[in-house]
Amino acid sequence: MSWVYLSIAIVFEIGFALGTNATHGFTRLWPSVFTLLSAAGGIFTLSLALRTLDVGVGYTVWTGIGSIGTVLLGALVYKERITPAKLASFAAIIGGVVLLKLSAGI
Repeated sequence: MSWVYLSIAIVFEIGFALGTNATHGFTRLWPSVFTLLSAAGGIFTLSLALRTLDVGVGYTVWTGIGSIGTVLLGALVYKERITPAKLASFAAIIGGVVLLKLSAGI
C-alpha cells in the first residue's frame, strides 16, 4: 500500500509544481488554492507512504518521478522544451528509482 500512497503523492507533487507557475506569484486565487491543496495532499500522502518505506527511498522517488512528470507536463501545458540533456536526465532518474526500489527489497 505504501507504493500506492507514494504514487498519489507524486501526482500531488506534479500538481503543486505546475500550479505554482500558474499562480503568478500567488496573485491568482484559484490556481493558488489548487497549489496549496496539492502541496498539502502531497505531503500527507508521502507521510503515509513513509510509514513503511525508508525515508531515503520514499523521498527520492517522490521528488525524482515528480520532477520527470513536471517536466513532461510542463512541456505540454506551458510549451517548455525537452532537450536531449533532459531526456538523459530522465533516464538517470528512472534508473536510480529502479535501483532504490530493488535495494529496498520491495
